Amino acid sequence: MKLSLAAGSLVLFGLAIVLLLMLTLFEAALLGMSPEAERIISLLGLVLPAAIGAVLGVMSLVRREGRTGLAVTGIALNTLFALFHLAIIVFAG
Repeated sequence: MKLSLAAGSLVLFGLAIVLLLMLTLFEAALLGMSPEAERIISLLGLVLPAAIGAVLGVMSLVRREGRTGLAVTGIALNTLFALFHLAIIVFAG
């Protein structure tokens, strides 16, 4: 069974949530790391999958795959998640 782009968008949102939980649970292991390394890990683990998920949702709408609600949900969730964590990285460090 082939996964639609909208479903892939939501899968990437789920991956970003799992990575957020893992980063939160193992935060104590990151104590010796530099702040720049922590920012890079957060950017690659949290912002990048959500941004790619938002792009997949938009591509699903452009291709008219027929799952408009799923695509819009994926776009909204991924965009909010990516922007929130990007703001944390930029402003709070």
